[in-house]
Amino acid sequence: MPAEAVWIDLLEPTPEEEKKIEKFLGIEVPTREEMREIETSNRLYEEDGALYMTATVVTKIDTAVPETSQVTFILSAGRLITNRYVDPLPFRRYVAYAERHPQQCATGAAVLAGLLEATVNRIADVIERVGGNLDSISTEVFTPPRRRSPARDFRDILDRVGQNGDLVGKARETLASLGRLLVFAQQATTASFSADVRGRLRTLSRDVTQMADHASFLGNKVNFILDATLGMINIDQNNILKIFSVVTVVLLPPSVIGAIFGMNFKAMTWFEAPWGPWIGFALMFAAPAILFAIAKWRRWF
Repeated sequence: MPAEAVWIDLLEPTPEEEKKIEKFLGIEVPTREEMREIETSNRLYEEDGALYMTATVVTKIDTAVPETSQVTFILSAGRLITNRYVDPLPFRRYVAYAERHPQQCATGAAVLAGLLEATVNRIADVIERVGGNLDSISTEVFTPPRRRSPARDFRDILDRVGQNGDLVGKARETLASLGRLLVFAQQATTASFSADVRGRLRTLSRDVTQMADHASFLGNKVNFILDATLGMINIDQNNILKIFSVVTVVLLPPSVIGAIFGMNFKAMTWFEAPWGPWIGFALMFAAPAILFAIAKWRRWF
């Protein structure tokens, strides 16, 4: 382990690797179970001159099932140690950036600020994408379908609304976690940040706050579109039931008239008259036509 190392990145470390780092730096690396604890006191704390900060980060954003995982940042003696069990895109991007601009990664605090900026930028991309998806879904839900156009697939719409709602929920969780981490880092007495790093952290705090507000707006929009989609489904179902009801009402009189004329009673001699069947046919066609005209006039369908 080089003594001049500024950033030590532990990706899915083994217990032996964790012990090696602990012995080399004189710190304690949190285990995966400890990183999953949700208490603030177990995520953000100072111990033996080191600053421990654990954040929840959304991963697998480009897949159908995004996930959240924990990443621990440890600032100790000018070094940054990251402990993680996922490989999110912001980390890969920052590694490539650090290789091209090593002068921007001279201290552990600068690396911490760069990683947080990359993560926040990724969340911003997620929020922008969700906003665009919700606008598209909203247009699809509220635009009346044209004639001869395929019917709207509300099952697909509900799936997309659910996916975007899940994604924006995980983004809000990440922003809340990063917001607490940034406040704790700026108030910490152990770490010494340069003026440049402190300015970057303050800018990130403002960005996180604004993005959290926008994510909350998108969450409300998800709920609105979900309610609207369910309402449209109910309207379509009611229209279908209305058509069946009208058809039933229209066909009921001919059935009754046919049943009456099908009776074999000798007392009703006019049933046997030559004009009897024609009267029955006329009534069976006239009754539904009149009912259909009334339904059309009243706009029942």
